[in-house]
Amino acid sequence: MQDLEIQNGGQLTVNESQAAAFVNEGKIADIFGPGLHTLSTRNLPILTNLMNWSKDFESPFKSEVYFFSMRQQIDQKWGTATPITVRDKDYGAIRLRCFGIYSYRIADPKVFFNQVSGTRECYQAADLEGQLRDTILARITETFAASACPSSTWPPTRTRSPQRSLNR
Repeated sequence: MQDLEIQNGGQLTVNESQAAAFVNEGKIADIFGPGLHTLSTRNLPILTNLMNWSKDFESPFKSEVYFFSMRQQIDQKWGTATPITVRDKDYGAIRLRCFGIYSYRIADPKVFFNQVSGTRECYQAADLEGQLRDTILARITETFAASACPSSTWPPTRTRSPQRSLNR
């Protein structure tokens, strides 16, 4: 690829755990999975139909290729920065803290390209973390706010251990 020009017979290498989106004139023309792909009208049927080429790629065409990591992003931590306050009819205001881990991966590179990354040259996993954490916390807050916890089970009652007498 020189000046984004791709020749018929050009090769595209996609590594394991990757997908490559072939973008022409701002639209994804094809998605390639792992392997070595020789670009021709046989393996770019969507692009060929879009461009109505009768020259069988004899002349170069301008296009872009975006690579996506398809591996699972693991051990992503989330937690409440401040306690979530839930009102209970028997106990009044209850302050809750939550934390945990989650994982995610790109399931469909076309959807991710169209709805999240667009033509941005580089999109890091860290760029998504804030949005994903905020989404989790918003759902948890909504769930707590909508819950009607019976007072017999929520909040859990604490039992005190018997006091020992320390007589000497």
